[in-house]
Amino acid sequence: MRLANLPAWMKPAPDSLVAESVSRGKSPWTDAVHLLWSAWIFITPVFDRDAWNLRWVLLTLLSYPVFLALYGMCCIASRRASPIYAAGMLVLCMVLLPWYPSGMTYFVFGCVMLRVCRMSFRTYMLALAGLNVALLAEAWLLHYPWQATFTMPIVTYIIGLIINAETTSSEKDAELRLSHEEVRRLAATAERERIGRDLHDLLGHTLSLITLKLELSRKLFDRDSEAARREMSEAEAVARHALAEVRAAVTGIRATDLAAELASARLLLASSRVHLDYELGVSALPEDVERHLALVIREASTNIVRHARASEARIRLRCDHGDVVMEICDNGRGGIAEDGNGLRGMRERVRSLGGQLAIDSPRGRGTHLTIRVRAPAVEPIVAPEQGEAEASAIVSLPAAGRSAA
Repeated sequence: MRLANLPAWMKPAPDSLVAESVSRGKSPWTDAVHLLWSAWIFITPVFDRDAWNLRWVLLTLLSYPVFLALYGMCCIASRRASPIYAAGMLVLCMVLLPWYPSGMTYFVFGCVMLRVCRMSFRTYMLALAGLNVALLAEAWLLHYPWQATFTMPIVTYIIGLIINAETTSSEKDAELRLSHEEVRRLAATAERERIGRDLHDLLGHTLSLITLKLELSRKLFDRDSEAARREMSEAEAVARHALAEVRAAVTGIRATDLAAELASARLLLASSRVHLDYELGVSALPEDVERHLALVIREASTNIVRHARASEARIRLRCDHGDVVMEICDNGRGGIAEDGNGLRGMRERVRSLGGQLAIDSPRGRGTHLTIRVRAPAVEPIVAPEQGEAEASAIVSLPAAGRSAA
């Protein structure tokens, strides 16, 4: 269900748990999975032979919908208002405790949902201590057996620590994503500035020279047509030379596509805790080959993040008897039985170059893509000699750090 289709009173606040889950690409119902722990409401009577009675049934029918409503409001309310609904769960437990031992489950949920609000970890731990003292005092006054209550502080503190760790990790991930976006933005800005400077240096003087020659030819047109024709011919030659320089500059800019895509893939995979090693063992590639291979790397790295469940990945580019061979492999779950949209797109790109794409994906043993494209003019990069043997080490790109060969 989309958030836009929800009634107005159910739409989550911008800083709510549900809004945060949606901003991370998760389902708005992600937090509902924690309600499975409410099964303890129905398990608690097992430990008391007389607890499963008509009173328990009636109190469950009355209190459980209230608990669900309070939990839902904790998830969709703003961080400032959510503690009110968490406190409602705690009050529900305290009120029902004289007749309803299952209500202690509401107490655990109330303690956990308190962490949703903006409070420091120290304040949260002190709040848990005070709430547990109040619960134990009421349970003692009601003559609850100690076996039924001594675990409550342990459970609430353990869950509280886990929730705090998850919250801290989520905040760090958010900060990391923001830093990655800032790095991309700054890199794009720097690249635009560099291109602007290069074009200004390249065309500024040339266009000024062309303008002067055309002005001169206009002035000479009536007095000396031959000199005017000569100036126009020189202006034409300068313009053609400038055009050739612009084309060379654009080719140089496009030649960074593969390096930029490898750096971007490493950043993307690192954000998903996948270590990437890559090796580049070929000289400059033809423009169309490089552009298509860069897009294949982009799609493959996206697939690894979304589907592979891998911890390591490797990209290798090499020459093989006039062919350029690119291998992309991971140690994920494998088991690709048919092409999805991503693989179909990769096949089409490779096919447009007259190449072939082979997939080896045994279940549980990762996936290995081999792309082979004809490029006779490309030569391998050979490292300098070391001692008597000639090294065949592959030179890694410096853009995103040196990877192990």
